Amino acid sequence: MSYFTIAGVQMHALHHGDNTEAMRHRINALMGRFPQVQLVLFSELMPLGASPHHAQSLPSHAETVFCHLAEQHRIWLIPGSMFERSEGGQIYNTLSVINPHGQVVARYRKMFPFRPYEAGVESGGEFVTFDVPNVGRFGVSICYDMWFPETTRTLAAMGAEVILHPTMTDTIDRDIELSIARTNAAINQCYFFDINGAGAIGNGRSIVVGPSGDVIHQAGTGEEVMPIEVDFHRVRRERETGLRGLGQPLKSFRDRAVDFSLYRSETGSSPFLDTLGPLAKPQRADIEEY
Repeated sequence: MSYFTIAGVQMHALHHGDNTEAMRHRINALMGRFPQVQLVLFSELMPLGASPHHAQSLPSHAETVFCHLAEQHRIWLIPGSMFERSEGGQIYNTLSVINPHGQVVARYRKMFPFRPYEAGVESGGEFVTFDVPNVGRFGVSICYDMWFPETTRTLAAMGAEVILHPTMTDTIDRDIELSIARTNAAINQCYFFDINGAGAIGNGRSIVVGPSGDVIHQAGTGEEVMPIEVDFHRVRRERETGLRGLGQPLKSFRDRAVDFSLYRSETGSSPFLDTLGPLAKPQRADIEEY
């Protein structure tokens, strides 16, 4: 099978609170209207809001609700992400991948919490891809991860043909993320689904990008459901013959002569980077009173 339909869901939700029931209604309505959809993707921290105080151990009641919904509608489901409290008490921003049998087949912990603002949240350390049988390979990342090209490049090197990327951006840098989404898709020759929340949990403008960096759809700022059919043959053909018949960045990266010495460092640091000071929120400058 070359074609596969993914629905991104951009919706309003409580910034601090339980949104699982609203998500249930949205899935039921979506599948009633668009029965061809095979995978549903929500935005970051949609189920339980953006406060780490709502962190739960996994599996959780909320995750179980989504497992039942995936099985009921026979869909793959990524219900955004939730704050997870590990056995050791650490908090992670974690995404669950649920198959049409209602089974959690993978969990991904966000590698780059939005520090210093996402304080108290630990970094995950494992990349996650999953296969839809007889269709293709998918990779997952979350929000700030996309700002680090190494994350998407690693997923592509692991064979990912579609990157599913829930985000929760309510800040003035959303326009930059739209460019990053297009760039990630083009340099890795993959589909990129960057799904944001709306209202209190995001300023919208979700974007779906094709493997040539072409914008398939960009949402507005309100609620929106985006059923998009992706073509895996297109990914494989463009990786073989080049982006628009031109550049072949994945092959060129594979066959590179350059050795990136920065990545041999255990920290990925350098004398220059070490001069930049601590990772901390900007502080208000002192102003003398006259």
